[in-house]
Amino acid sequence: MRRKPKSRNLKSLTRTLALTGAALAVMGTGAPLAAPTGETGAERAAATAAAACTGASAITKTLPSGTTWRMCWANNPTSGLVLTDVTYQPRHESRPIQVLGRAALAQINVPYDDGSEEYNDVTQEYFGDSALPLRPADCPGGELRSFRVAELDSDARRTVKGLCVTTQPRGFAYHGHSEDVEERRPRIDSAQGQDLVVYTINKVAYYHYVTQWNFSDDGTITAKEGATGNLSPGDFDASDGTGWPVGKGGAAKALSHQHSVLWKLDFKPDGSWKSKVEQYDTKPNGTDADTGYGRLITSRKQLTKEFAGDNTNDRWWRVVSTAGRNKDGHPRSWQIVQHHTDKYVRHPWTRHDLYVTQWHDCEQYASDNVDAVGEGAPCKDDVAKFVSGETLKRPVVWVNVGFHHIARDEDQTPMPVHWQSFQIVPRDATAMNPLTPDRLHDQEFNGHN
Repeated sequence: MRRKPKSRNLKSLTRTLALTGAALAVMGTGAPLAAPTGETGAERAAATAAAACTGASAITKTLPSGTTWRMCWANNPTSGLVLTDVTYQPRHESRPIQVLGRAALAQINVPYDDGSEEYNDVTQEYFGDSALPLRPADCPGGELRSFRVAELDSDARRTVKGLCVTTQPRGFAYHGHSEDVEERRPRIDSAQGQDLVVYTINKVAYYHYVTQWNFSDDGTITAKEGATGNLSPGDFDASDGTGWPVGKGGAAKALSHQHSVLWKLDFKPDGSWKSKVEQYDTKPNGTDADTGYGRLITSRKQLTKEFAGDNTNDRWWRVVSTAGRNKDGHPRSWQIVQHHTDKYVRHPWTRHDLYVTQWHDCEQYASDNVDAVGEGAPCKDDVAKFVSGETLKRPVVWVNVGFHHIARDEDQTPMPVHWQSFQIVPRDATAMNPLTPDRLHDQEFNGHN
């Protein structure tokens, strides 16, 4: 009863071949999105308020704090939800700050612990064409938007009301006392934060995947992939060590499996594709002679060649703008903040936390790439092979987050959502906290004076 990958006939290949051409084959409600191309300094869209798309393809939301997020969206038949031209504008900034040129899923790899099956749920299953319709209850307080999807192996197309655009509270944005910064009439300041939330739900076999992006009022972007639905009824035959007893007694063991979710991020900070990537490592640095306490030191390494990296203790990466600085004169950057992961080490393309490659038009998927973009495409098959030592002139970031799903009794039924996620956090995008109260948003309280 285990699912089999969907067949790829000529018609199906035709739908995805457009990914390697001059345009991305997107099936949203607006005009097709132009594929990323190189830009000169004069062509940088020095982030103005002008929308990169219009109508139902555009998302613009001003949150209660005054922060405005703008972006374009579309549904790709393979990748699913694709976001482009993502900009962020806090209330103290006179124009939008561009962050991402394009962001989308690049793969969901699902191997089973007993070695019996393995699936690439994005490329083999036409993830985008598996979008489910959403009801108002699935999008509380938000707006549902429609897009077209194609039926497998037929000319039929249908409209799915499958995108939710809504807002959600995110808890404390800050809490502090201005006495600490010597305000003349100090007070306690606190605020609750809000997110713009955009998501779709896609069905692959017994799984319902929630592809979600949260855009916080402080500039943080959270990419989340949730898995819910039901345990496969044909997979209660696992042996000891490859499954977990679910149901009465211990006879029926649900087969364990892995989910490796990979995202592809085309950063475009301040309107330029030509960003830099830096790695930071913090290590012990001896002991203070007076206190006896340990010292730490942080080093910076600019990464000029393609690489595959692992998120060891006290390591992080950031994408640095070459086209914009904040009001303090610091280059704007966006830090990759990774959450818990269970890496599947058997594949080179799921073995590492982060891959950074030089942009090539046909490098669209983290695995199964040749099949997905078309056999005639002059490209390699997976992101590990994309890493070939090229100089990074226009870096592309691929983030891998793994989850080893060992079922439990609580997974029935429906199965609670389990999330895999990471964040893109602004580092020096603004000179101060973008949510700072207006009376404190002053040079008097910026840095040490």
